[in-house]
Amino acid sequence: MNRNAFEKLMWSIALPGFGQFLNGKIVKGIVLVALEFLINVKANFNKIILLSFNGKINEAVHETDLEWLMFYPCLYFFAMWDAVKDAGGGKDHFSFLPYVFSAFFVTVGLMYSSNLKIFGIFFGPVWLPMLFVIPGVITGLITKKIMNIIY
Repeated sequence: MNRNAFEKLMWSIALPGFGQFLNGKIVKGIVLVALEFLINVKANFNKIILLSFNGKINEAVHETDLEWLMFYPCLYFFAMWDAVKDAGGGKDHFSFLPYVFSAFFVTVGLMYSSNLKIFGIFFGPVWLPMLFVIPGVITGLITKKIMNIIY
C-alpha cells in the first residue's frame, strides 16, 4: 500500500468520511460522516464506548441499540476501503476481501456481544467486535490468496 493510501486509511479509521475528504470526494465524505453521526447517536455508541473503557460492560450492553449499531461495521469498513481505493491503493485483485470479511465478522461479533464469553471473559459490544476483526482480516487475506490462485 502506498503512503497516500495508508494516510487515507488511517483517517478513515479515525472517522468514516475523513479519508474521502482528503481524496477530494466531498459529497461522499459528507454522506459518510452524516451516516456515522446518525448511527452513532441512534446506537448510543459513544456512551457504550465510554462505559466499556471504564469496565462497565453490563451497562454498555444495556445501553446498546443493536439494531442501529449493526449498521456501523459495514459503514466503517466500506469507508476505509473506499478511501484506500480512491487514493490509488488496493489495485491488486480481490484486495477488498479483508475489508468485507472484517465487516462481516465484526457484525457477527456484535450480534453475540450481549452474552458471549471467551475463556470466561465477557467482552461486550465494543471489545468483542474489535476482537472479531482479527479472524475477519485473516479470512479475507486467505480468501484473497485463494481467489488470486484460482483467477
